[in-house]
Amino acid sequence: MRQPKFDRNKSPVNWYLASILLRIEVGKKDQSRENRRCDAWENKILVKAKNPDEAYRKALKIGKSEEQEYLNTEGDSVKFTFEGLTSLLPIYEELEDGSELEWSEFENRSVKKIKSWVKSKQDLEVFSKD
Repeated sequence: MRQPKFDRNKSPVNWYLASILLRIEVGKKDQSRENRRCDAWENKILVKAKNPDEAYRKALKIGKSEEQEYLNTEGDSVKFTFEGLTSLLPIYEELEDGSELEWSEFENRSVKKIKSWVKSKQDLEVFSKD
């Protein structure tokens, strides 16, 4: 009996992890200057979709819905602009405790370097006091 061909680009559980890039600018700036400084947020979101094309369309729609403009407490204009997607990955497992959402590979690194990436509890972002 032949097993169906595995498509690494399609989620068998219909979930995708999308990275949405938003640009944040405070105050009125010369929009013609591409070298102007601003902040950016890369938000990782889950998207339920039957295939990569649907996941892409939904992620774009969600990203576009994040655009906003308002005045901050100092009276400056704050503008969030959706730039696009930086990543769209299929999730291969049902979502539950311990499910893998994303992975990275690092080749030819020293053990010392790898160990240096580990953070203590108080240094993890979720425990930040800021």
